[in-house]
Amino acid sequence: MNWQQFTMRLGALPPERVEEVFERHGACSVTLRDAGDDPVLEPAPGETPLWSDTLITGLFDADIDLNGLHDDLLRTFELQELPGQRIESLADREWEREWLKDFRPMLFGRNLWVCPGEFNVDADRAVVVRLDPGLAFGTGTHATTALCLEWLDSTELRGKRILDYGCGSGILSIAALLLGAESAVAIDIDPQAITATRQNALRNGVADRISTTMNDEDTGEPFDVVVANVLAGPLMENAARISAKLKPNGLLALSGILAHQAAAVQQVYMDWVEFEPIQREEDWVRLTGRRI
Repeated sequence: MNWQQFTMRLGALPPERVEEVFERHGACSVTLRDAGDDPVLEPAPGETPLWSDTLITGLFDADIDLNGLHDDLLRTFELQELPGQRIESLADREWEREWLKDFRPMLFGRNLWVCPGEFNVDADRAVVVRLDPGLAFGTGTHATTALCLEWLDSTELRGKRILDYGCGSGILSIAALLLGAESAVAIDIDPQAITATRQNALRNGVADRISTTMNDEDTGEPFDVVVANVLAGPLMENAARISAKLKPNGLLALSGILAHQAAAVQQVYMDWVEFEPIQREEDWVRLTGRRI
């Protein structure tokens, strides 16, 4: 099946009502994205901020007449003309897998590689994570994930129990298991992340050593190592919970933190964790330390 997408600058129009019009004309999906360069990384609780210049896009079957959508938008919002818009035809593809075209094996540290399934790595002592993130976050291409993978590669993990807090695709817990960890628990609030983690664990032959949960009260006894790659807000809000997951002298790695947020995150954890020097990549940092 072929598709067409209708993209329009949102301007001052209310996004919920525009979405209602799109759905009235059979939109299969509606997305909002930044038309400029104005990142929204971490909204305050209860807020749903939009960019100053926002594009709204609806995906429609190829046989839907989008002239009707155009006219309905004019009538609904009492406009003489719509903000800038365009219609594009799209050939049918597995869009969620398009990123794989540009995904190549990546090395983190000395021995840890992340690869899509069809690639092989010819390197001595290579530890290879074969990854398909599905709809979950975490391929190693983002600086925050890269910082955590590099740390795992440099850390002695043999025989250790690992907690992957905010597991996304499961990349960190799976990497830890392949590097020698005894077992891992992966936790996330997104069911798609749990599904992706289980599938990737099977793909890498570690499904028998990893468990998944959406409830952080189900993680069991404290861990030797906790890795949390989320965002500064959740890391600070859950500092006591995350710290309680660590055994005395256990290792902690926190990422998803912008450089200007690092001091605030460290301050919240000071009662429980003794930190090492901050590691930075691009605008992001990784905080590592030991449970006091």
